[in-house]
Amino acid sequence: MKHSVLVVDDERSIRSSLNKALTAEGYEVETADTLAGGRAALEALRPDVVIFDLRLPDGSGLDLLSEVRQIDRGAQTILITAFGDVQAAVEAMKAGAGDFLKKPYELEELLHAVRSAVRNLERDTQLDGFRRRALARHHADQMVGRSSSMQEVARLVEKVSLSEATGVLITGESGTGKELVARAIHYQSARAAFPLMEVNCSSFQEGLLENELFGHERGAFTDARETKKGLVELCNQGTLFLDELGDMPLSTQAKLLRFIDQKTFKRVGGVQDIAVDLRIIAATNKRLDEAVADGFFREDLYYRLKVISIHLPPLRERGDDILALAQHFLVTFNRKFKKHFQCLSKETESILLSYSWPGNVRELKNVLERAVLLDDASALTPEMLPPELVRRPTPDHQLRSLAEVEEGHVLAVLESTGWNKSLAARILGISRQGLLDRLKRMKVEAGERGAI
Repeated sequence: MKHSVLVVDDERSIRSSLNKALTAEGYEVETADTLAGGRAALEALRPDVVIFDLRLPDGSGLDLLSEVRQIDRGAQTILITAFGDVQAAVEAMKAGAGDFLKKPYELEELLHAVRSAVRNLERDTQLDGFRRRALARHHADQMVGRSSSMQEVARLVEKVSLSEATGVLITGESGTGKELVARAIHYQSARAAFPLMEVNCSSFQEGLLENELFGHERGAFTDARETKKGLVELCNQGTLFLDELGDMPLSTQAKLLRFIDQKTFKRVGGVQDIAVDLRIIAATNKRLDEAVADGFFREDLYYRLKVISIHLPPLRERGDDILALAQHFLVTFNRKFKKHFQCLSKETESILLSYSWPGNVRELKNVLERAVLLDDASALTPEMLPPELVRRPTPDHQLRSLAEVEEGHVLAVLESTGWNKSLAARILGISRQGLLDRLKRMKVEAGERGAI
């Protein structure tokens, strides 16, 4: 994609040199020498990046900055100022300017600023796409259930969403839908127009998690070639969802507690405090009170987050919600796989209700996806279910059934695609490398049975 740059400066030599250099870099360039000319070019071009001088013959560049913000809040701006106008440049940064350079500047310095602006633009565009997809996913995965326990969860979600609470703790067994509750709180709140950023605390080593959350300054460590904003900064005014909170390292817990208390943080290697406003939703399937007693979780952080707590019941305690969820997944996967199931047979309903569901809603979803993918009929019957459900497993077997169901589901999708791993990964909603890693754990040869 070819990005566009507008240069507004009254010095002909500057306009000419920047036009030549930016065009050579592959940008579409427009120039103007006055505030009025800049306004006209701004309306006509709708540029991705605007470079403007603070002092223009017919007004201030700050007026142009205001119009850029009104026309396209996503456009990146770079202010050029003389040495004596540094205070005005600071005011411009407060008003929304992305960067500023003092005259005289090196051409490479300005080109680097433009490259950084374009990267910021692409990142913001990507975040907008993430938000749209996340919102669509939220609407598709609404919490389903009329049991009294889930009605209480829904009541709490509504109250928390409309409140000013900035910390929430969601607890429950694996697979109960904690991430759905986090999304429901975000998208029903006044923060819905801003980012929801999700991070799994168990997926990062200690130093990497801190970097992911708080970002780093250029030169903070060997490979830190430029400043990186962390998730805390990127979701300003939105919601940060910390999944698997119980796996967060103690050192990162200390920094998280400081941030919650002070609403400010420092990037790794930084000295400046950065203030943001966001809601933190944390989730865990662990007993944090036991982790506190064992010294693996900070007591002060636990009680700080526990002020507002939502507990999700296991599926086995939700009664007829099991059938409501099964019907919901039946409709969902009918649409996804272009199948025509209309109902569950009475025998299937009985089996689903009698099973203990150690993997909770996630396991039920996997079972329905597998059944709809592999068969096509008007009713879903017992022979379409995995064997471990139909043969009424023993308690020891139930403890293993989630892993078995997931492995069976992966293999079923591979069989249905003729072992085309790229296609199977898309159906499963994971990366191709993620599928290969899972096959390795399952001791299935990555190259087995053909297509890559």
